[in-house]
Amino acid sequence: MVGMSCVALAACSPTHGLKPIPSVSGPYRLGSGDQIRVLTYNDPQLSNTFMVSDAGTIDFPLLGTVRASGQTPQGFASALGHQLGSRGLLHQPSVSVEVAQYRPVFVLGEVQRAGQYNYLPGMTMETVVALAGGYTYRAIKNTASVVRTEGVAEGKAIQGKITPATSLAPGDVVTIYERYF
Repeated sequence: MVGMSCVALAACSPTHGLKPIPSVSGPYRLGSGDQIRVLTYNDPQLSNTFMVSDAGTIDFPLLGTVRASGQTPQGFASALGHQLGSRGLLHQPSVSVEVAQYRPVFVLGEVQRAGQYNYLPGMTMETVVALAGGYTYRAIKNTASVVRTEGVAEGKAIQGKITPATSLAPGDVVTIYERYF
């Protein structure tokens, strides 16, 4: 093996052995760190912006602590409306929920400015690298690793390999590795 390059040895790749993580698909699900805007028709006192807590909940007026994590914005709006109506607090409430600010994504390693960046729908590995000022001259550009918690059981995370075109999820932590030759 002496004299062989890393190109000939697949095991030299930092992402070797990691399974590819598919692009994000399906409806968006709320999670801790999201900032949501709740609009209650004809009741401005119940319309406000809320941060989903680490426990996955918001503190909603009249209802107290309400679980938001794991629900779609539309599903959460329906649940809030149902609770307000079933408790007799409002007659036929009309509630809508929109994401005001998504959980950030993080990029580490061989980029110009590693750090935290605001997630934007449709964001890929390539776009987060662009936000981080681009690759360093040492970067491996065709693959990276990601740690993802969205869509995974509470408190669990998965790690996998991504390509520049792979869609990211809010909260993803992307690591761009250094090449050794």
